Amino acid sequence: MFHVILSLRWVTLVAAIGAAIGAMLMFVEGCLKLGYALQMVVQPSADTQTLVIATVMQATDAFLFGLVLIVFAYAITFGFAFRLPSGLRAKAPLWMRVEGLGEIKITLIQVVLVYLVVDFVTDVVETETRVTWEMLVKPAAIVLIAGALRLLGSALEDDRPGRPEKPQRPSETV
Repeated sequence: MFHVILSLRWVTLVAAIGAAIGAMLMFVEGCLKLGYALQMVVQPSADTQTLVIATVMQATDAFLFGLVLIVFAYAITFGFAFRLPSGLRAKAPLWMRVEGLGEIKITLIQVVLVYLVVDFVTDVVETETRVTWEMLVKPAAIVLIAGALRLLGSALEDDRPGRPEKPQRPSETV
């Protein structure tokens, strides 16, 4: 029974392959958006000035998300399916050393925050009208999610193994 449960770890490779394919798609989308922005710069028209900024921001966001998907694919592959020897693990860049599922979740929340910020700024750049109070819902959500992430991050730091105990306050003498 235990052997069957351990063999299920190979199913995680499906998620890793999916993340890698998604990363490649995001890189292609980013390249296409940059090509479109370059076309707008080379052959400008009256309405493309603000669109260039928005398109470049969207391309950068696509590249960032693709990079995060590569990190996810690496973390899933070498965190769940295969176990790397410590010598090889030490050679990996620090940004690719994921310690567990909690760290992957935090990275995903950070990417969602970056996406929301880029989406909001792109909306502001694309709309040439005044910003209304309804448009402030998205920044408010960003602030709330960022606050929750901050609280979650500080809670996870307290639970890390090997972390030295907090020094005790000297007891007051009576």
